[in-house]
Amino acid sequence: MSKKKKKKETTIENYYDLKVDKVDELVAILKNETPTDTTEVSYDVKECIGTEAYEQGEETEYKKSKDKQFNPYKLDRLSRIPTWIKAFIIKFWFAGLVCYLIGMGLGSIITNDENRIILTGIVLGIVVDVLANPAMRYFQSADREYDAYMMFPFPFTKFWTFFANVAYYVVVAFAVNYAYAGLNMLIDVINGTVGSNNINVGVEPLLYGVFCLLIDMAFIGIKDLIVYLVRKKRKNKEEEQSV
Repeated sequence: MSKKKKKKETTIENYYDLKVDKVDELVAILKNETPTDTTEVSYDVKECIGTEAYEQGEETEYKKSKDKQFNPYKLDRLSRIPTWIKAFIIKFWFAGLVCYLIGMGLGSIITNDENRIILTGIVLGIVVDVLANPAMRYFQSADREYDAYMMFPFPFTKFWTFFANVAYYVVVAFAVNYAYAGLNMLIDVINGTVGSNNINVGVEPLLYGVFCLLIDMAFIGIKDLIVYLVRKKRKNKEEEQSV
């Protein structure tokens, strides 16, 4: 028994080697002294990946650019685009796509305007919940900066958001239809043809995407304002109770 115990202790003792030089470097840094190892870390791409791998590799961004230094903290071009621009593009593109596939694509099959608007809203809600919102969650960081551009900023595992988005975007689809009607009425007023019920501007993906984006963000802004006021009131109550 004593031999086995002694052998086990020796194995553990040999396994954990104390890096004395690293401890000295740490102490020197804490004392604002110059450490013994003053070797600078190289960010040259050839030294990082090896000269042979660099020469035999494909034409990378570093080989094409004049700057041959590797920067692990460098942001890519997509990360430099502001969050609101990326969110607006995603929402606009998906709304225009649904308009093209459903609103225009099924226009000859579904002749009733109300049924077509409802179907467009249902499909748009499904697309937003399944594609658009997960895409924005994929881009966002720990700060959750894309939550401000979602009506229901909850994880996809919350299945109730699927039905909530469908119902919500049906409302948005009707609001977009009223926006088209208001635009046509405004054009009639300008042209002096009020009451003629002319279709001056028809439904097409680009303007539909713009209307959908504006109305969607207006509703989200109202929701965010309500949430802010509720949280502020709750915080004031907690502060009053704590006093």
